Amino acid sequence: MTVDPPLVLDVDGTLTRPDRWGIDPRVFDPIRDWDAPVVIATGKAFPYPVALCHFVGIPELVVAENGGVVYTGDDVFFTADREAAQAVVEEYRARGYSPGWGEENTVNRWRETEIAVNLEQPIGPLREIAAEHGLEVVDTGYAYHVKDTSPNKGDGVATIADHVGFDLDDCVAIGDSVNDVSTFEVVGRSFAVSNADESAKSAADEVVDLPHADGTLSVLDRVRSA
Repeated sequence: MTVDPPLVLDVDGTLTRPDRWGIDPRVFDPIRDWDAPVVIATGKAFPYPVALCHFVGIPELVVAENGGVVYTGDDVFFTADREAAQAVVEEYRARGYSPGWGEENTVNRWRETEIAVNLEQPIGPLREIAAEHGLEVVDTGYAYHVKDTSPNKGDGVATIADHVGFDLDDCVAIGDSVNDVSTFEVVGRSFAVSNADESAKSAADEVVDLPHADGTLSVLDRVRSA
């Protein structure tokens, strides 16, 4: 009898459709039926992956905001402070730029530890200002994330593994971006979907032939039947 390994799943570019927006609903059933912990590790604001877990019907094991927020199902750990990132964005605004999300800015409304800027905005001055504040800008392919240099997804996954009680060496991780590299470094086996950026492809143990949710589903089928 095979035993499902613990999973670490990115969201954007990994569980989504090829048009880049919206989770592919085909991933719901295999994730819900997985007989091991499933960690959702994403750059999205904290409420989004919690809601995803809730609607899929799995325990809320979450690494959000690129490691800035870690939720073990019992405890929430904040590993960074939004204040410095907010200061960077305010200076960015003062120089005549914008986060680029419109007045309501739901992308950042519930973000606790970082600020995301639309990819249509210039990254050069954003990186310059961030560096002056001792922060970094991570381009995930979906947004520019202004964040503390210390937190990352891999550390968040390790925190959850320690609290929940599973072995990182048994974990399988799937992702598509530079912010997944730290996860790939701490788990036993890692896969990059074919639409992944070069940093994720280089860090992964294997690059699958299919993109987005198709690639993820192919990995789930393979590791479940191994």
